[in-house]
Amino acid sequence: MTTEFSEVPKHTKSRPIQLPQEGPYELGLKRVFDVACVLLALPFIVPVIAVMALMVWLDGGPAFYRQDRVGRNGRTYQIWKLRTMVPNADKMLKQYLASNPEAADEWALTQKLKRDPRITKIGGMLRKSSLDELPQLWNVFIGEMSLVGPRPMLPEQVRMYPGRAYYTQRPGITGRWQVSERNESSFAARAMFDTEYVANISFANDLKLLLATVRVVLKGTGY
Repeated sequence: MTTEFSEVPKHTKSRPIQLPQEGPYELGLKRVFDVACVLLALPFIVPVIAVMALMVWLDGGPAFYRQDRVGRNGRTYQIWKLRTMVPNADKMLKQYLASNPEAADEWALTQKLKRDPRITKIGGMLRKSSLDELPQLWNVFIGEMSLVGPRPMLPEQVRMYPGRAYYTQRPGITGRWQVSERNESSFAARAMFDTEYVANISFANDLKLLLATVRVVLKGTGY
């Protein structure tokens, strides 16, 4: 079940941005493109997900992981991923950050850790190849996400996001931030990428970002 925030966080209203009016692509063709791509990819993607899920399950613990994310217009939904962390990851993170000030500072800035002790051996491989993201095609198919869009955001990260563009689009499996220097930028920098994406949204740009994603995946720069 989805829930909805009463409004976009107040601090985002102090920094108004000019967003273009939605055209035919945003109003319908983008969604058609998403669904068509998912249906065409299913015969190839489902076997890959099945093999990866079996590997994760044999490693111990559930194969899939669900977590709340903030979607279009501030609605929350549950994102699907292949599990890449130990089952008690949230508890371990709190303990790790409490005992490691440098890691706590890194987390506060980027909401990621380059050396995350929660990630399993198989999980590290899945993250580098971005294969853990494949189950999100289900989120795309049912309309909670798009193939291309802003990086999905956790509900507790809303207060840290200094922009409005994120809330105008469905979160994407890939996007401007995802194919950029994502691992070196601050969390707040996402607003810049999202604003640029929304201001220039088009089929051509989405296609370019999908092709750029292939290059990033082949590089294996995720963590």
